Amino acid sequence: MAGLPDRGIYLASRSPRRRELLTQIGVRYKLLLFRAHPGREADVDEAPLEGEAPAAYVERVARIKAEAGWASLVQRNLPRAPVLAADTTVALDGAILAKPADRHHAAEMLRSLAGRRHEVLTAVALKHDERLESALSRSEVEFKPLGDEEIRQYVASGECDDKAGAYAIQGRAARFVVELRGSYSGVMGLPLYETGRLLERLAAEREPKASVRRGAR
Repeated sequence: MAGLPDRGIYLASRSPRRRELLTQIGVRYKLLLFRAHPGREADVDEAPLEGEAPAAYVERVARIKAEAGWASLVQRNLPRAPVLAADTTVALDGAILAKPADRHHAAEMLRSLAGRRHEVLTAVALKHDERLESALSRSEVEFKPLGDEEIRQYVASGECDDKAGAYAIQGRAARFVVELRGSYSGVMGLPLYETGRLLERLAAEREPKASVRRGAR
């Protein structure tokens, strides 16, 4: 994308889905992994605050992840480039359904979603120097009724592990979806429209500065 650094951006996420989606829109990136806590996306507490609304929660966590990624970049003296982070949660009747604690919990989540409409919220945040911007994607997903055996088989597949709401729409759970209103990529974990807008705004601000430097004598 014109206007971004030649090296592209850093992606502060271990999610293969987010990597695939960035590649889909032609954004160059490097993974920004956190050495101190293997298996975690960032050194942040992802627990919701008391009384926190799902939209406020997911945007707060995405921004904290971007800040943590930038802090890690600076601490490790890596070449400076924008840091992109994201967070996804599922909301049902105002309650946050984040990643299941175990497969028993995953089955409970899927039973609560069966035959009902729920909301999927994904926030994306972009950090560069003193600048931190974020955007929120909201989508509605309706599931068909699910029987106990269908839930058992899905949970046993392992696809529910480490997924907000205990399902992956791009996987076997696609057959559960009666209707989706909103962003398919947002439900996957990285809303491409909102991500593109954040990157375009940053690139537009950088381009005049880059032109001045190239024209200097």
